[in-house]
Amino acid sequence: MADRSAPNCHLRLEWVYGYRGHQCRNNLYYTAAKEIVYFVAGVGVVYSPRDHRQKFYLGHQDDIISLALHPERVLVATGQVGKEPYICVWDSYTVQTISILKDVHTHGIACLAFDLDGQRLVSVGLDSKNTICVWDWRKGKMLSMAPGHTDRIFDISWDLYQPNKLVSCGVKHIKFWSLCGNSLTPKRGVFGKTGDLQTILCLACARDEVTHSGALNGDIYVWKGINLIRTIQGAHAAGIFSMNACEEGFATGGRDGCVRLWDLNFKPITVIDLRETDQGYKGLSVRSVCWRGDHILVGTQDSEIFEIVVHERNKPFLIMQGHCEGELWALAVHPTKPLAMTGSDDRSVRIWSLIDHALIARCNMEEPIRCAAVSTDGIHLALGMKDGSFTVLRVRDMTEVVHIKDRKEAIHELKYSPDGTFLAVGSNDSSVDIYGVVQRYKKIGECIGSVSFITHMDWSSDSKYLQTNDGSGKRLFYKMPSGKEVTNKEEIKGVQWVSWTCVYGLEVNGIWPKYSDINDINSVDGNFNGQILVTADDYGIVKLFRYPCLRKGAKFKKYLGHSAHVTNVRWSHDHQWIVSIGGADHSVFQWKFIPERKLKDSLHIAPQESLVDSNSDESDSDQSDVPELDSEIEQETQITYRRQVYKEDLPQLKEQCKEKRKSAASKRRERAPGNSIRLHFVHGYENYRGYDCRSNLFYTQTGEIVYHVAAVGVVYNRQQNTQRFYLGHDDDILCLAIHPLKDYVATGQVGRDSSVHIWDTETIKPLSVLKGYHQYGVCAVDFSADGKRLASVGIDDNHTIVLWDWKKGEKLSAVRGSKDKIFVVKINPYIPDKLITAGIKHMKFWRRAGGGLIGRKGCIGAMGRTDTMMCAVYGWTEEMAFSGTSTGDVCIWRDLFLIKTVKAHDGPVFSMHALEKGFVTGGKDGVVALWDDTFERCLKTYAIKRAALAPGSKGLLLEDNPSIRAISLGHGHILVGTKNGEILEVDKSGPITLLVQGHMEGEVWGLATHPHLPICATVSDDKTLRIWDLSPSHCMLAVRKLKKGGRCCCFSPDGKALAVGLNDGSFLMVNADTLEDLVSFHHRKDVISEIRFSPGAGKYLAVASCDSFVDIYNVMSSKRVGICKGASSYITHMDWDIRGKLLQVNTGAKEQLFFEAPRGKRQTIPSLEIEKIGWASWTSVLGSCCEGIWPIIGEVTDVTASCLTSDSKVLATGDDFGFVKLFRFPAKGKFGKFKRYVAHSTHVTNVRWTHEDSLLVTVGGADTSLMLWTYEMEGHRDSRQYDSEESDLDSEEDGGYDSDVTRENEMNYTIKALSTNIRPMLGIKPHLQQKEPSLDERPPVSRALPQPEKLQTNNVGKKKRPIEDLVLELVFGYRGKDCRNNVHYLNDGADIIYHTASVGILYNVATGSQSFYQEHNDDILCLTVNQHPKFTNLVATGQVGDSADMSATAPSIHVWDAMSKRTLSVLRCYHSKGVCSVSFSATGKLLLSVGLDPEHTITIWKWQEGAKIANRAGHNQRIFVAEFRPDSDTQFVSVGVKHVRFWTLAGRALLSKKGLLSSIEDARMQTMLSVAFGANNLTFTGTISGDVCVWKDHVLVRIVAKAHNGPVFTMYTTLRDGLIVTGGKERPSKEGGAVKLWDQELKRCRAFRLETGQMTDCVRSVCRGKGKILVGTRNAEIIEVGEKNAACNILINGHMDGPIWGLATHPSRDLFLSAAEDGTVRLWDIAEKKMLNKVSLGHAARTVCYSPEGDMVAIGMKNGEFIVLLVTSLKIWGKKRDRRSAIQDIRFSPDSRYLAVGTSENAVDFYDLTLGPTLNRVSYCKDISSFVIQMDFSADSCYLQVSTGSYKRQVFEVPLGKQLMDQAVIDRITWATWTSVLGDEVVGIWSRHAEKADVNCACVSHSGISLVTGDDFGMVKLFDFPCPEKFAKHKRFLGHSAHLTNIRFTSGDKYVVSAGGDDCSLFIWKCVHMPH
Repeated sequence: MADRSAPNCHLRLEWVYGYRGHQCRNNLYYTAAKEIVYFVAGVGVVYSPRDHRQKFYLGHQDDIISLALHPERVLVATGQVGKEPYICVWDSYTVQTISILKDVHTHGIACLAFDLDGQRLVSVGLDSKNTICVWDWRKGKMLSMAPGHTDRIFDISWDLYQPNKLVSCGVKHIKFWSLCGNSLTPKRGVFGKTGDLQTILCLACARDEVTHSGALNGDIYVWKGINLIRTIQGAHAAGIFSMNACEEGFATGGRDGCVRLWDLNFKPITVIDLRETDQGYKGLSVRSVCWRGDHILVGTQDSEIFEIVVHERNKPFLIMQGHCEGELWALAVHPTKPLAMTGSDDRSVRIWSLIDHALIARCNMEEPIRCAAVSTDGIHLALGMKDGSFTVLRVRDMTEVVHIKDRKEAIHELKYSPDGTFLAVGSNDSSVDIYGVVQRYKKIGECIGSVSFITHMDWSSDSKYLQTNDGSGKRLFYKMPSGKEVTNKEEIKGVQWVSWTCVYGLEVNGIWPKYSDINDINSVDGNFNGQILVTADDYGIVKLFRYPCLRKGAKFKKYLGHSAHVTNVRWSHDHQWIVSIGGADHSVFQWKFIPERKLKDSLHIAPQESLVDSNSDESDSDQSDVPELDSEIEQETQITYRRQVYKEDLPQLKEQCKEKRKSAASKRRERAPGNSIRLHFVHGYENYRGYDCRSNLFYTQTGEIVYHVAAVGVVYNRQQNTQRFYLGHDDDILCLAIHPLKDYVATGQVGRDSSVHIWDTETIKPLSVLKGYHQYGVCAVDFSADGKRLASVGIDDNHTIVLWDWKKGEKLSAVRGSKDKIFVVKINPYIPDKLITAGIKHMKFWRRAGGGLIGRKGCIGAMGRTDTMMCAVYGWTEEMAFSGTSTGDVCIWRDLFLIKTVKAHDGPVFSMHALEKGFVTGGKDGVVALWDDTFERCLKTYAIKRAALAPGSKGLLLEDNPSIRAISLGHGHILVGTKNGEILEVDKSGPITLLVQGHMEGEVWGLATHPHLPICATVSDDKTLRIWDLSPSHCMLAVRKLKKGGRCCCFSPDGKALAVGLNDGSFLMVNADTLEDLVSFHHRKDVISEIRFSPGAGKYLAVASCDSFVDIYNVMSSKRVGICKGASSYITHMDWDIRGKLLQVNTGAKEQLFFEAPRGKRQTIPSLEIEKIGWASWTSVLGSCCEGIWPIIGEVTDVTASCLTSDSKVLATGDDFGFVKLFRFPAKGKFGKFKRYVAHSTHVTNVRWTHEDSLLVTVGGADTSLMLWTYEMEGHRDSRQYDSEESDLDSEEDGGYDSDVTRENEMNYTIKALSTNIRPMLGIKPHLQQKEPSLDERPPVSRALPQPEKLQTNNVGKKKRPIEDLVLELVFGYRGKDCRNNVHYLNDGADIIYHTASVGILYNVATGSQSFYQEHNDDILCLTVNQHPKFTNLVATGQVGDSADMSATAPSIHVWDAMSKRTLSVLRCYHSKGVCSVSFSATGKLLLSVGLDPEHTITIWKWQEGAKIANRAGHNQRIFVAEFRPDSDTQFVSVGVKHVRFWTLAGRALLSKKGLLSSIEDARMQTMLSVAFGANNLTFTGTISGDVCVWKDHVLVRIVAKAHNGPVFTMYTTLRDGLIVTGGKERPSKEGGAVKLWDQELKRCRAFRLETGQMTDCVRSVCRGKGKILVGTRNAEIIEVGEKNAACNILINGHMDGPIWGLATHPSRDLFLSAAEDGTVRLWDIAEKKMLNKVSLGHAARTVCYSPEGDMVAIGMKNGEFIVLLVTSLKIWGKKRDRRSAIQDIRFSPDSRYLAVGTSENAVDFYDLTLGPTLNRVSYCKDISSFVIQMDFSADSCYLQVSTGSYKRQVFEVPLGKQLMDQAVIDRITWATWTSVLGDEVVGIWSRHAEKADVNCACVSHSGISLVTGDDFGMVKLFDFPCPEKFAKHKRFLGHSAHLTNIRFTSGDKYVVSAGGDDCSLFIWKCVHMPH
């Protein structure tokens, strides 16, 4: 049989002809060693022009499309395309990988750039968002990412002169980015008037914030900051593709074929037009330039590289050329010389010298070329064309011999016959034409057998036959030269072929994979004498096979480099080289062939490192004859840990079952039982399927033994025979490793997103949890020798390997390990960057490269084949490694070469350890062997035999020589774990002690406890029956092997006999002491599922089977006396009543049936009666007494077992999820409350209480363990740690309702950009209305009077100066209504900090002055201050955002300095919607944030680096506050709707415990609103009902009832003295107050009243300074309360509710009035910075206005009433209500005579004030189209302009109310004021983005030349007035939340006042006037 193994020869890439110029730019540079680096296809090339040598970087597996050079010019970064593209950083000198950056981008990596010092790398993806990422590339860590742009980005660059700034450019944009924290924030470049908006192709940064960029039209655009300052027009005639900065200046290259050099100020130096030089040609286009000293490198679109020496610039030197764009298919090799000919769709044919590595001839043809052939004498070159013609040239001078066109379709293959007389030409019209060479290529034959296009042809050696392949996969033969088809197979049999290039045929069957019918192999070529076949396929792979290869699926060697299709491949004439050509990459690769004999010499050449194996995955072993796998290993490879449902899925499943809960939750449910259980001892050792777990058994520092079983980590003390448990896992633990110091352990478990826990064996506390990278499970872990790193391997399909910094919980590197199972991973003890993995047919050596790992297979050389490796260790030097194989050998490796093998065991070597001086191994043969340090001698062996068992053993050895799975040494002993679940200690002198044992593989179901002794029996599928001692000696007392496995057992009532049901339908009774047979029966075919003695004398035995019968036997007579029939499914549980007369039976169909004994007659019993019957035992899971034990997700999981205590109070259950639960009995009503315990991994198959209920015994199905739990009565609470999580369902009673809490909880936060209009406007927006042309378009020279002023100008100084800027001066407002804990003292109480809208405000208490932090772009929702002295005055604020896509609108947190307002970090969050709580840790370095997303995610940040450390869903309902404990960086508490959780940060994982309500009577989980802390782990939480809960750890210990009468919204812990301040919602009374100061334990308090005059005070924020308490209220006041004298000082006032619709400025002073929805009108003084007065109206106010003299005020109300007040006395002068709907605007006429009142009823009423306070209406305006929004009087009081809700502006006469229609008259009116948003004069204020939102208000300055507006996006904008042009230029000022409602200039245009809708705040902006 032909050898199916891979050939032993090798290819080495020697040369690549070509350079990738198409679709790539800036990809050609000089390195420090003066070499040239570029890329082609998937290969990075380093070319040395001096030696004419190339080196290759082969770390990519797809096309490289981007390249960046490190500033030191040795390292190179390249990015590739692909589904999961990655970036490699590599050394151009050694061409080895330094780092791999992966797992972020998709599609491809378009651009790369290093920063100035080379520490960071930025990359741009090809995904739809063009994602930009910044990397710490050495660590492989992503620092920041953001969506780049909606369109392609072409270039990106770091600003090399300012840190943390980048510039990107692309299609129609340029963006300037700043990096702060983890946020990349863009500002778009402003093209302005300086240049056209266009596509920018390349960039270079210069000093002083100047950026030069090359545009598509050939101009250079120069930017300063973000503004375009000048353009250099016509720098190139067409697009500028490349720009390169160097010391001397800049070089640019363009599509026009020119290279230009510029000095540092971008003044031109010189221009080089390459089209004009000798080598130039028309259409040459420059894609890349690099200028270094006096050399310039130029890369062109057509794959050439030129080098230009500056002083001889007209003589460029061509140093590399390749084919241009278009596919490359044609390849031929010269028959006698080392030449290769290629022809391409670029219409050129080229001849390459394989020795000189150079192009020696080139000729351009008329048509694209598809194939080539050289005649046998080497004189003629035939070329087949795409148009169906072919041409023959003379090789010598490339002159044409003939050109023949006989076909219409492309010629794909042509070949000369070996005797040189014929040329066969195969075309796509399925025929082959034969031409006679000597007859000047006359056609002499035709072959027409094919039905599809011809793909390959070969001649026979005698030129008499031709074989062809076609596109349909047919292989045909023709007689030559006639072309007659040969159908007789016999005739063909003996034919010798001169060449083999066909892909079909017996000889090449093996090139096709076994089970596929794809035809993706494009070309093959056989080397007959070397017996090697080379193939080329569509995946860019060149493969070597043995030739001939007859059987499908042959093994091969594979080589990557080409990108997509390799279209052709040929041996050179002397078989020294292979030439392959790429279709899409149009490059030519020349490979050196290294035959087998030469391989020996080249062993020192390690295989080229590559991310992909040089030996394919498909042929992982290079052999085909793999030995049979050992049976145990076979089992192991088949085991799967895939679960239908993982524990992680439970929360979602519960959510899905919400509807069911709702119905159930309304009923009052029983509480969970008060008693609890605690895990006490576990029998078993995770080696029952020990095949899967190896080396999982160790001595700790203190000599205890640590191992695992089921989901439990066990620390066993062998002196005291006790165990302690790590219960942090919730599913099977698969692996365990111990830290080098032997104090910490790492365990990995099964799970959907499986985790590794690192825990301390002394304290049993988790130190770190590693998650997020392994699917399904973790099967191997290992610590590094320094203990800092951990490696883990997953059981996903790729067996992912991850290297961790486990303390930080950080993933360092990851890689796909292997398709086959990996058993072990080991980190090199000398170099922690190296590791090995071993597994099925697998031994690999890895080294870390940044975020990736690079692996190389072990080299076996001629030693044979890779065996399956079961274990591996490192030896005494860094390069020595040893592995144990499945055949019993130990392999010894140096580096990655196998140097020898030693036979060590019969059967697999399962475990191996390195000692100081030697090794110890253990195998399936049950022998432990000690070896010397070279494996030369075996020093000693120990056989594990019963005879050697020492007297102190805790049990019995099941068999001699059990298979050994784990070995560990220490404390003078060898610790051995066996496949039979035993742990043994072997003394060096020989005796063996058995310490622990359990059942072996197979499920354990049978469990029975003895009626009066502390023993139990188990029976299992492993065919053993065992008796266990439950007393403290904890050992197996007896064991008996059975002929079959068993599923049930039962002790007789006197305890003397034991009945056992077997799986073949038989059962036996044995003596309970000796386990000898008493009697046996075999009446049934199916498994016996349950067996029970009747109580009392035990007269009857009931035997239930899976064929749905119960047989009743008389024990004394040993006869069957009855059969119970009627069950429709298998029997699952059975119980007798006390009298022994009645049987209760459960079946698999969930039936609960009753039968009478002994005959078995079926009875029906009503459910009420069932409870009255006294049952001897209760193991039933059905019926009304058990309804509550079925979980919400009952469809997914079954309750498999139950058992009732003898006092009938507590029912224990076991289920398919591995949970053991305790319920109160009877558990009536659905979804009872319970306590739940996790220790078993999957199914708990049985649970039993011991006879006096002191222990609960449980057995696990798959985990085969037997667990003992102690039963603890209610008061007994010392060991909290293992107490359960409470029940599935939160109770619905949450203790009250409060409107403020509800509002806060239901608040829907949206970003401003999505705002819609606040007024219900209808109609067409002004900027979209069609203007009617006015009739009298004035003549150019107007003889009419000059136009009057639009606006009466009150003389503001003599010269009118426009306003050029607004600066925020004051804000009246504080966000208290839905935010909390957001007012703090700074600088010892001198300043306070708070927020409103999107500004952070620092307020100086002494002066009242304010300063602002204005970097947020949307509303701030939370604020906190860093308390650590190292970070004084540091504030963190979190804002509203949109989706968490890391873009500019994503929610973010800003950390900033309150005094300087400098931003220190911006953290873009993963919380969609917004951030509702922030808190700093004790050291101030960590920041905790909580999101408003549906999961209410909790995130921990290292804010200085912008790094997210941990992130986890918090709760399914709103979390209000989360705060770090003031003394901790790892502990914090979150509170929210019916939620309090106590969290611990372990590494990168967040672990949490629910608050336990414990045994405090009537304690129920309420909505928690606030949190404070005390010493000794005390936590206080404030509730919605006014109580404060006091927690110790996570257990409720006390309730401070009614600390406040209403919700406790806020609590503050004073760090210096521990006193606690609480704030709540209260009515002020004598003894109570809304603020209270408490002692440290919350036992005594002092109340403070806030003299605000409100009915109820609602406190939202408290803070305590020196002797003062700072209070923020719901009513937007900030009050300072003195602790000594309880005096209140209101510092800040604001409107409580908005919008603030009404705004009026005083005619002459800096005062203004505001009127709001909260029913108040307030008077504010700008100079004094405070509120002077407020009037409560009892109704919402809508509008307010001063009279022209400032002596009267008119106020309009929402209910249609209006009031006129006298300013001096605030007395009401008059009031009136003529309308029923809201008054929208009110105005005094300039002559003070009329009052105009505009309402929602589409009307304006006029009142004559001269008629006195009766306020009679004199007239009103008719025909108003919609509700009124603004009104303005003319200066002469004769006209009124009215803006309406239909976007129409109308003018009326005063006081008649008649509408004025004459536009000419309207145009000549001079207005007293202008507040309208409508009218031609202001059409420019409407923006393009106002589809859904409006401009709400406007005001023209008193000078008449400036205009400010406010809109629904919360922006204040400043325009020139008038602005009749659409989309006028303006300045924007941000700060308000959505919806500005009103805006006014104060007198003299000193200030602008703007009023907010959503934020209820007033902003005062100072006007900055232009200088004269």
